[in-house]
Amino acid sequence: MVKLLKKSVNHIFLLGYLVVILFPFLFVLFSSVKTDNGAISSNPFGIPTEFAWDNYVKAWVNANIGGYFWNSLWISTVATIATLIIGSLASFAITRMRYNKLSFITFQFILLGLLIPGNALLLPIYGILKQLDWLNTPMALLLPYTASAIPFTVIILAAFMRSIPSEIEEAAVIDGLKAPGIFARVVMPLSVPALVTVFIVNFMSNWNEFLLANYFLSDDTWRTLPVGMVGFRDAYNTNYAQMSAGIVYSVVPVMVIYAFLQEKIIEGLTAGGVKG
Repeated sequence: MVKLLKKSVNHIFLLGYLVVILFPFLFVLFSSVKTDNGAISSNPFGIPTEFAWDNYVKAWVNANIGGYFWNSLWISTVATIATLIIGSLASFAITRMRYNKLSFITFQFILLGLLIPGNALLLPIYGILKQLDWLNTPMALLLPYTASAIPFTVIILAAFMRSIPSEIEEAAVIDGLKAPGIFARVVMPLSVPALVTVFIVNFMSNWNEFLLANYFLSDDTWRTLPVGMVGFRDAYNTNYAQMSAGIVYSVVPVMVIYAFLQEKIIEGLTAGGVKG
């Protein structure tokens, strides 16, 4: 009985936390299909009596959400893939190459990236991009996104690669494989759970990033969805229904990805914690 009560308390607490987290989004979701501001103000938290689905069409056209959505998609994807390539190569070198002191120093140096606040690097990054003449170009986001995600990527992948039995690689060496072959044909296929985890986490971080995209991109052609939504809010702040529809466009893709792949995230984060 006591155990059942403890479990019930935990579940009630989690359900309450879930309600608190989802309540603002439900408000936005209901507001996005209401007819006008009057319907929102008269029944702000209730289900609409009449659904105005054309708010999504108008928001898509008025806010150029299609262009912003594509910019966020390809920039986030390219930066995430670049981070995976660099991080996986670094993790393989740190965990498998026979330079223990150098590997340890390199790993500690990479970990320093987690101790430095991202906002503190804003001005140095701006100066570097200005010297490279990359401001107001996609590279202004691709380079910082890729570099900033490397420490987290290396931590997860290195922990996972350390859990891979060395006997597997020894058998690959007997079969004639060298370091590049072992990496591509043995380590990478076995590291798929960790790779999926890192890809999802980094992609969502890049997708939701606002500060760098707001400061480094002034041309509307390259703006990402979070920055574009702020401009849409400023231009259409009197039409809360369309503004809510635009917010749904920016939030739903990340929620869908996480809802379907959350098990992969947990699997990749915990797989490296068990030696096997």
